[in-house]
Amino acid sequence: MKIYRKEGDVMQLISYPDEEVNKGDYLLVEDQRSRRGLIIQVIDIQFANIPGILEDILRDVMTEESIQGNDVDPLDISSQVAVLKDTKLLVCKIRGALEDGRPTHNVAWLPSRINSSVSKFPIETLTSEESPSRPIHLGAIKQSSRFIIDAKALDGRLNIVTGKKGTGKSHLSKLLAMSLLDHGAPCLILDVNGEYTNLTRRASGQSSPYEGKIAVLTPRLSLRFTLAEVGLGTIMDILLHALDLPGTSARVFARIWRQLEQNSDLTLKTLGEAIASSDCHESVRDALQSRYNTLVDAGIFTDDPSAANSRRLLERLAAGSAVVVNMKNQSFTIRRIVVELLLSKITELLSCARLRAVFLFAEEAHLYLRETYWDDIVTRMRHLGIFTTFITNQPDTIQESIYRQADNIFLFNFTNERDLDVVSRAAKVDGESVRLLVKDLPTGHCLAIGDVVRDFPIVVSVRPLDVETLGGTRFFFEENRVACSR
Repeated sequence: MKIYRKEGDVMQLISYPDEEVNKGDYLLVEDQRSRRGLIIQVIDIQFANIPGILEDILRDVMTEESIQGNDVDPLDISSQVAVLKDTKLLVCKIRGALEDGRPTHNVAWLPSRINSSVSKFPIETLTSEESPSRPIHLGAIKQSSRFIIDAKALDGRLNIVTGKKGTGKSHLSKLLAMSLLDHGAPCLILDVNGEYTNLTRRASGQSSPYEGKIAVLTPRLSLRFTLAEVGLGTIMDILLHALDLPGTSARVFARIWRQLEQNSDLTLKTLGEAIASSDCHESVRDALQSRYNTLVDAGIFTDDPSAANSRRLLERLAAGSAVVVNMKNQSFTIRRIVVELLLSKITELLSCARLRAVFLFAEEAHLYLRETYWDDIVTRMRHLGIFTTFITNQPDTIQESIYRQADNIFLFNFTNERDLDVVSRAAKVDGESVRLLVKDLPTGHCLAIGDVVRDFPIVVSVRPLDVETLGGTRFFFEENRVACSR
């Protein structure tokens, strides 16, 4: 391989037919005089556009069928032309430099065309400068059967897992959550499709090592709260943000709530009676009554302290376990109420230091998170200790500001140009790399970007899990099921 040209952070190389190079590979351009090297990544492979090649190809096509006999080529020119026809142009992005044997992102020089050699660079060298103290076996890369990241690269970070359906997004999020559990990190998983409910079972049906570490709570069944446990602040968040209660009506509700608290008579029944008999405008009373009926119908609130479990929820998270909130088959309104309640309550617990931190996994977050919560989670909540991983197959539902602030992004296959355009706005990688690398990713492979790979984008084959990972596509024809399991 030889250097052809460089423009900005793009370097183009000439690769000969006997040199095997694939998209996503890393190369080292080493300057023999300065003993320094540039670390570049192949993002596209093209045929070298050499003058005269098109005419020669057309000439071959025209003469193959019309001329018979043996070719006489005493100077062996045809073999050289054949090599030129298969010579490739490698389009590469400069990712960093190698100084004193250590990868860095300090690139302020240009290697010599004449005195530089180009060789494949082992990808594991980019991320294995030190042995991770809390390793997570993410999967495999081409040069190594095991690709390890450090759990600390997820701590305090904002993560995004995205790709089109069926490419392995939820599989990776389960792997990350279970790996964090292995290191004692508490996880709160908002599960829209019931995909995380059987992680305590192996694929064979036997108990997995995570039995006892994961609790599945279902709204209306095993997830219920008393009004006293929830508190006025959380209820007001639900009424204002999930049920769109007007501000005037909210002030009347707060007054009713405080009066019942002062009388030590705060229950669902007394709250309903107080609203019905309140001395306020009829429109305000109707607004309060309709929201009260919605809260009652949701079945999340109870007057029986033994049926409430917010304390158990807190205890599990504080002990480093995972809590899966199964919102499958729940209405849009109930989802918003549950999420509003949980986020408000956990924020309160983090503020008073009753809970150290929580890793929040939000599956298809656009289905239940109001828009104003995006910035709140990224700024205020992450400072409190809520570290969020968004998982979605609709990247345009996540605000552009979130992509720009994301610390780690795991990109699975996208072929839609609009989706690629949205994802390419991420600050951790250039848009050209996203468009050229992500389009060709096979199922189960992702492009890891950000702190987990020390800002060197790497294509990873995500390893399988020996648990019941629900949420896969259900098939009618048996051959589809067999093909999917391979």
